[in-house]
Amino acid sequence: MAQLTQFLPFLLMFVVIYFFMIRPQQTKAKKEREFEASLKVGDKIVTKSGLHGKVAELSEKTVIIETMSGKLKMERSAISNEMSEALNKK
Repeated sequence: MAQLTQFLPFLLMFVVIYFFMIRPQQTKAKKEREFEASLKVGDKIVTKSGLHGKVAELSEKTVIIETMSGKLKMERSAISNEMSEALNKK
């Protein structure tokens, strides 16, 4: 019984860290992966660096976006889910 009460604060601390830090991060990463997989030609997007454009071509890991200055090839992971959703809600 004494050993259980000795480790109870550590166990409680791990549970709190899991629900407030680890789980939300896993949920966010899953949402990003689903967004990357759902991209299609013609979608308006914003990259994490702030570039605005429209998807022109898709490949397995890269995407070619059309901007006002031309076409750019980028990794799919460089596209921001949050900023692209905000752009498309306007």
